[in-house]
Amino acid sequence: MEDLKGKAVLITGASTGIGAACARAFGQLGCRVALHCHQSLEAAAEVASEVQAAGAEAIVVRGDLRDSDECRRVVEEVALRFGGIDVLINNAGALVRRAPLAEIDDDIFDEVIDVNVRSTVMCTRHALPHLREGASVINLTSIAARTGGGPGASLYAASKGFVSTFTRGMAKELVGRRIRVNAVAPGVIVTPFHDKYSTPEQMEAMRLAIPMARLGTADECVGAFLYLASERLSGYVTGQIIEVNGGQYMP
Repeated sequence: MEDLKGKAVLITGASTGIGAACARAFGQLGCRVALHCHQSLEAAAEVASEVQAAGAEAIVVRGDLRDSDECRRVVEEVALRFGGIDVLINNAGALVRRAPLAEIDDDIFDEVIDVNVRSTVMCTRHALPHLREGASVINLTSIAARTGGGPGASLYAASKGFVSTFTRGMAKELVGRRIRVNAVAPGVIVTPFHDKYSTPEQMEAMRLAIPMARLGTADECVGAFLYLASERLSGYVTGQIIEVNGGQYMP
């Protein structure tokens, strides 16, 4: 994947889980990696140190992407440092908390939409002036966008459904600028996300629904991001969603 060497990559939500795994992988390929974080500054700095130890440039940029102005500031800070952006990975997001319909109020509605939808839309919007020709935008959606999610996750699932549809719309809008827009939809991946939101019993129930009969890892998601980032490998791929779920959902 020599075509990725030296590329400027911004990964939102890169302190743990899939974002951190992607940061390490892009660093190993010689990319210049910007790791965004919100609260987990120490964890992001540790991942950045690993990227630097692999011989790649890495910076950490902190910001609350629930705020549109912060999306702009983070993107512009990275673009200024790297002189542009070649790969934007909109990975930041959260379930916030499991809430059945009867418990959804304005506060949780706003937080779920802001962290999953606003962050993706506004980071992409503010990255536009800085995306180089041939750039790749990769959004993180979820199997929940296909299935409606588990107990108390309908709002999260709907927000990821927005991300999937937004991906297709932006792919059409930006194709004239030779910018490809795709998404990755993980299934049940063992990350701090599920440590926070899912019980061991829920995880086991989900495992039993997976044909591979096991849960996935963050590292097993990385290949999809590398493929979509590489114009050499996926130059004729746009508007697509790659499912990484062990066969749990087969569209």
